[in-house]
Amino acid sequence: MDTVPSPSRTTSRRTLAIATAAVALAAGLTGCTNAVAMSPAPSANAAACATAQVRLPAAVDTKFDLRNTNAQSTAAWGDPEVAIYHCGVAVPTVSDLPCFDQGGVDWIRDDRGDRVVYTTFGRSPAVQVVIDTTKTTNQVVQDLTDAVATLPKDGHKCLDPSDVQG
Repeated sequence: MDTVPSPSRTTSRRTLAIATAAVALAAGLTGCTNAVAMSPAPSANAAACATAQVRLPAAVDTKFDLRNTNAQSTAAWGDPEVAIYHCGVAVPTVSDLPCFDQGGVDWIRDDRGDRVVYTTFGRSPAVQVVIDTTKTTNQVVQDLTDAVATLPKDGHKCLDPSDVQG
């Protein structure tokens, strides 16, 4: 005696098959992507960030290729990442950290062990670049100069100690 599946059982099997296929497809696509998971900075939607973004180099330190990211106004180089970039971070106005000029762009340097955080000074919106010093050097900052130089100046600049001593 043949049994005919009930309509609700057939619908449940079909729904389960579709859901399984969707999960498998999503897992497959996720496994193939080279995107680095990042979060956008507070002012990542600034038009100036988009202007700088399109000028970012395809590689830094001659050997670390640009990778896809999943957040606006971000970038990463190397696999695993040796440098990450965020445009639209908080604009610093005063800092006691070392400040230096690189190709007309002022940067604040914050050493944090194996990582160094560079933040633009005198640009709005500001950019922050974190590099892994065990794998690359501040050459990354130099490589980003042309792109970051497009950000508008805000009037602040690095001062030499002789500029502030009386």
